[in-house]
Amino acid sequence: MHDWENSLKGVLVGGLTGVAVGLTGFFVAEIPATHAMGGVIFILVPFAAGFAITLVSRDMQTVSAAGILAAIASLALLIAMHMETPVCALLAFPLLFVGITLGVALGFIFHSLRAKLTGKAGPTFTSLVLLSMPLLILTGHRIELSTLTHPRQEVVTSTIRLSADPTHVWNDLRSFDSLQGKKPLLMYIGLPIPMRCAMQGTGLGAKRTCYFDHGSIEETVIDWQPPHVMRLAIDRTNMPGRHWLGFEYAEYTLQQDGDGTILTRNTTIISNLYPAWYWRPFERWGVSSEHNYIFSDLARRTRR
Repeated sequence: MHDWENSLKGVLVGGLTGVAVGLTGFFVAEIPATHAMGGVIFILVPFAAGFAITLVSRDMQTVSAAGILAAIASLALLIAMHMETPVCALLAFPLLFVGITLGVALGFIFHSLRAKLTGKAGPTFTSLVLLSMPLLILTGHRIELSTLTHPRQEVVTSTIRLSADPTHVWNDLRSFDSLQGKKPLLMYIGLPIPMRCAMQGTGLGAKRTCYFDHGSIEETVIDWQPPHVMRLAIDRTNMPGRHWLGFEYAEYTLQQDGDGTILTRNTTIISNLYPAWYWRPFERWGVSSEHNYIFSDLARRTRR
């Protein structure tokens, strides 16, 4: 029982240490103006947390449990504070896991080398190393800062053929009271679900608001060529936990194809998430999932 209690204590202390380092790093490393996040948050912060955990929870089993506890608890707190959504946390987890694993590995190497050279580390030394973690994160943040000032712009394009003429499809696109499309996978784990869109006025300058299960997007028509082209500028996005992702333009192009219509949807987004090689596929997946949900509802309408 004594060993079990010590192990539990080690997991809890290590987990709380990891949470403290992780959340401190999150608030230190995020850029307030754009909410940009890069390698410091996704690699260096979990690395520091993993390294810190090895300082207070020494055996591998305890450290592993504490690392998992710290990652889950940190993400849960960010979700509870509406700073992240479940889907974003889930997609970020692989990067965080790599960072924590690297920190734990280096922590054990550090312990091994120190034990050979100088013997067991005392509480004062451990405290000094723990206190240096925020300084390490802040230094990394300062170095990374200049690379995160310019957001990435991406255009996501989706196309579908609908069995209705462009005029029919055009009228459905302008506004709809409800959506009953087939939900993509990401919508089951937190991706916002479009509910309805309402347009006030017609032509250039008309306003359209699209409502989601959580949040809304306000748009202004900047190109109006019925029934072939409708382009909207995104004026305001009110979505929980998506501060790092912005929407700039939405464009619908309708082309006659026999007795049907080829509908193309282009969405221009700006992203402040790095590394781009990791996040770009997920961003495109999320936006195309929104496209496909609307497409499936339009397909249902044209079959009536």
